[in-house]
Amino acid sequence: MNRNLCIIPARGGSKRIPRKNIRSFMGKPIIAYSIEAALNSGLFDEVMVSTDDEEIAEIARKYGADIPFMRSKENANDFATTVDVLLEVLEEYDAEGKEFENMCCIYPTAPFITEAKLVEAFEKLSRENLDAVFPVIPFGYPIQRSLKYYNNKLRFFFPEYEKSRSQDLEKAYHDAGQFYFIRTENFVRNKSIITENTGGIIIAEMEAQDIDTETDWNLAELKYELIQRTE
Repeated sequence: MNRNLCIIPARGGSKRIPRKNIRSFMGKPIIAYSIEAALNSGLFDEVMVSTDDEEIAEIARKYGADIPFMRSKENANDFATTVDVLLEVLEEYDAEGKEFENMCCIYPTAPFITEAKLVEAFEKLSRENLDAVFPVIPFGYPIQRSLKYYNNKLRFFFPEYEKSRSQDLEKAYHDAGQFYFIRTENFVRNKSIITENTGGIIIAEMEAQDIDTETDWNLAELKYELIQRTE
């Protein structure tokens, strides 16, 4: 059995930012950052891109990734989930007689990923015998004091915390949306990334950026440039 497989899911039909997965980010296609971090980490027996798009496949190969098969039309639409795509990839490898102890799903629009973060996550996965590990970011404000609109009026989601001091409330975190290091056998059995035995590595808000709009893209480039200046 092989040890680690890296899967980078990159379909061609992005809507909000057309051709997002191969758009130039600070001088090279954004997917290149994910591929290079995976290759430079030295963790993987294979780094592959799952795509339905020939141009994405060509660019991925240029930066060193494998495209052993193309993604099915069924899992290239707007409704296919990350879990669907990962299961399809594992099934294709299984048909070729290849099995992997662990896999890492790296998103193609995550230029802040570094080989050091990948190594840290893998070491935590192995050391603590976890089902999965992924980077998380602390919320900047206590979610217990969050607000909602109800009948066009503001209301607390959790009224019981209205008078609580911020420093007394439990810290909350959210998925950084960069990568997931997963034990393959448990994933296939549970068909879920997050289980009761999932861990995280904490990163700073400056080290990640959701990229769903043009504003997000510009913010990501500003953050990236600032990080490069301070290193």
